[in-house]
Amino acid sequence: MNKRKLGSRYEKWAASYLMHKGYQIIENNFRCRFGEIDIIAKDKTTLVFVEVKYRKNDNYGTALEAVSLKKQKNIRKVSEYYIISNKLSMELDIRYDIVAILGNKVTLLENAF
Repeated sequence: MNKRKLGSRYEKWAASYLMHKGYQIIENNFRCRFGEIDIIAKDKTTLVFVEVKYRKNDNYGTALEAVSLKKQKNIRKVSEYYIISNKLSMELDIRYDIVAILGNKVTLLENAF
């Protein structure tokens, strides 16, 4: 299975996990010229931008460690673009979460950065 198909599979798994936790999925794989956000969701009244990371094992670091400062900065830039392009209020509560999948174990880190 190629990386894109594998990533898509785990992003769908993460979306199901989040829905089970009460999140409302708004959009998957939002793309713009600055990059991509895996999942955009609402958790009660908060708009949540979610990065999904999968690792088969932690031989080369954990899934959480894979979300570097550079990646975080890029996600923030894409989220700002999303808010502006959808004419959402700049006063909106937003949060950045990570869904880390290691093997078959899912970890949700709310307010990750």
